[in-house]
Amino acid sequence: MVGADTAWIIVATALVLFMTLPGLALFYGGLVRARNVLSVFMHCYAIACLMSVLWLVVGYSIAFGGGTSGYWGGLDKMFLAGIDADTLSGTLPEVLFFAFQMTFAIITPALIVGAYVERVGFGFVLVFSSLWMLLCYAPVVHWIWGGGMMADGGIFGETGVRDFAGGIVVHETAGLAALVLAFFLGGRKDKSKPPHNPGMVMIGAAMLWVGWFGFNGGSQLAADGGAAMALTVTHISAATASLTWALWEKIKFGKASLVGLVTGTIAGLASITPASGFVGPVEALVIGAVAGVLCQEAVNVVRNMLKIDDTLDVFAVHGIGGIFGTIMIAVFGAGAWAAQLGGLAVVGIYTIVVTVVLVKLVGLVTPLRVDAEAETNGLDLSQHGERAYDITS
Repeated sequence: MVGADTAWIIVATALVLFMTLPGLALFYGGLVRARNVLSVFMHCYAIACLMSVLWLVVGYSIAFGGGTSGYWGGLDKMFLAGIDADTLSGTLPEVLFFAFQMTFAIITPALIVGAYVERVGFGFVLVFSSLWMLLCYAPVVHWIWGGGMMADGGIFGETGVRDFAGGIVVHETAGLAALVLAFFLGGRKDKSKPPHNPGMVMIGAAMLWVGWFGFNGGSQLAADGGAAMALTVTHISAATASLTWALWEKIKFGKASLVGLVTGTIAGLASITPASGFVGPVEALVIGAVAGVLCQEAVNVVRNMLKIDDTLDVFAVHGIGGIFGTIMIAVFGAGAWAAQLGGLAVVGIYTIVVTVVLVKLVGLVTPLRVDAEAETNGLDLSQHGERAYDITS
């Protein structure tokens, strides 16, 4: 099965990169005003490039190096030192495992983009994303997936944290970082404009849905029945959450929207992610059904009760979804309550602290927010000198 495992993870790696480029870029780009769509594309694309280089330089070593402290992996695998085409990680070439995990390191800071679109400085995006991936994301990966302090036999006892594909590692960290950034940024000056291209939102969401098969199915790291089940439950949760989100919209507002339907898809995908290797189709149906309503209500809480302008609802959809799915692992008996809740608490506190510190420090070097004129004119022109649409041509 070694050859089959390698072939499948090569495909899964491409699928996960496809989630960010172009899936997430189109999903987020369609949700903003027309004058800011190119800036969203720029953020996603630049983050993909920058995280790839940083993952090679030191990120992979921090996450999966041979360090024995339990807190970080050390620096022994910087620049893939000692790794060639014949080096194995389980049944996979380690360079392929590196590439697969690199696509996760790309999409996690890219998810945060949705919190600060339409008002953030491009320099801040690059510096913050780089430091956050290395100082927040990579250590958390080591704690849970790299044999660190939260794995089996670690601080939570014989049964460590269960997080199959990133409910804590990806979605909780990105969601909480997004909430912190949105809080410090403050609200947009004009929140009245609707998404400029709902069709683009749907196309991006559809790409994310397809790419998520690599995200969750690939996390089995093998071409076997476990990967097939992870793929299947991922699809069931996404489909169910899409329907319950739309139904809840219809009950509350009298109409179900396309943007709501596809946002429900993402809520279902985020919620099943941590549990996708531990549950069956019926449990996935339950997780998706609840996620479509839970994440929609979380949007209302963040916007109207907390008064935080998390522009594209990153925390409500990804953060709450990932947290909910992580808890459901314990509900269905596939993980220990102490480990699941403890892992959420420790990583949550760590993420908030690191994000706050980085916002303050990076803000000393490059402005967090653009000035009022640049925001009014749109980031496409003010930051990048381009327009997405020229109706006179």
